[in-house]
Amino acid sequence: MVSIAVSESFKNICPDFCGAGIHATVKNSALSDALWEEITAYGNELSGKYTIDTIKERAGIYATRLAYKAFGKDPSRYRPACEQLARRILQGKELYHINTVVDVVNLLSLYTGYSTAALDGACIAGNNVELGIGRANEPYQAIGRGLLNIENLPVYRDTEGAFATPTSDSTRTMVSLDTTNLLVLINAYDGDPQHLYEAIKYGVRCLKQYACASNIEVTIYASHITPQIEALQQKYDCC
Repeated sequence: MVSIAVSESFKNICPDFCGAGIHATVKNSALSDALWEEITAYGNELSGKYTIDTIKERAGIYATRLAYKAFGKDPSRYRPACEQLARRILQGKELYHINTVVDVVNLLSLYTGYSTAALDGACIAGNNVELGIGRANEPYQAIGRGLLNIENLPVYRDTEGAFATPTSDSTRTMVSLDTTNLLVLINAYDGDPQHLYEAIKYGVRCLKQYACASNIEVTIYASHITPQIEALQQKYDCC
C-alpha cells in the first residue's frame, strides 16, 4: 500500500482539501450488465436534479472548480473529470464503456460529484505519493487526450513523476483488464469528511459487488488533519 501526502504548496492554496485512497485486489472484466443498469438508473436520477447549466453548482464540482481557479487553471477549459462525466449524462449521451473497474470508479464520481482516479497500483513507482501542483512543461500523457498541459493543475506524483490529475488520469497507470492491484483516489475539494466517508462506503460496496474486491485498505489524507479527519481515518485503522 502506498502512502499519500499533500505538499506544502498545495496546502497553502487549498487548505480545506481532503481525499481518500482505496487500495484493493480486484478481478476486472470487460463489461458488467448489472453495473450498467445502476449507472443508467443513477444517470436518470442526476438528470432529474441538474441541467447542463446548473451541474457546476453541485457541491463537489463547485469546490473543485474553485480550487482550479485558485491554482491558476481555467476549469472550463480543463474541466474536472467529475464535471465532464456529469455533463455527458446531461447532454443525453451514454458514458463510454471502458472496463468494469473503470466504470465503477466513473459511477463513483457521478454519485458523489468528486473527481476520482482508477489506477493500476502495480504501475505506481515506489511507495510514496505526493499531491502537488503541476509545473510548466511537466510531461504528462493523458488517457485519450495525448500530451496534457498540467501546469497549475493538482497532480499526484510518484518517483517517476506525475500520474494522475482530477482532469485526466495518465496512460502510465491506466487500468487494464489484467489489473489486479487497484488504487482509487477520491478528491474531496469541498473538505467535507462526512461526504467523503459516504463516497468511500459507496465505492467499496461497488468494487466488492462488481469487481470482487478484497484486501481493501483505506488511506485518508488532507491539507490539514482536523479532528473529523482523524476520526475518519480511525474508522479504517481499526478494520
